[in-house]
Amino acid sequence: MAESLGPRLYSCSNCRNRVSLHDDIISKCFQGRNGRAFLFSHAMNVTIGPKEDRHLLTGLHTVADVYCADCHQVLGWKYERAYEASQKYKEGKFILEKAKIVKEDW
Repeated sequence: MAESLGPRLYSCSNCRNRVSLHDDIISKCFQGRNGRAFLFSHAMNVTIGPKEDRHLLTGLHTVADVYCADCHQVLGWKYERAYEASQKYKEGKFILEKAKIVKEDW
């Protein structure tokens, strides 16, 4: 069985731009706009949109949409601020929707 030579990556489902590392997944139990989503500690090769307040399943948060830096597809959002103490762990983290990313090189 061949071993992977590099890190396991996730890429944009539209253009295959590499956007995150599998090792940066914090949780796979999140809900995005279009279904299941993953919470990542970091994202790369993305651009961040303007901040806005949104009422999400877990309360009010300040978030910014996250776009693929190459094709500009919306991949999810970044938590900028959580207003409830129990949600503060999300601040600075990224939601990437499972439907918008694909496994790359594994």
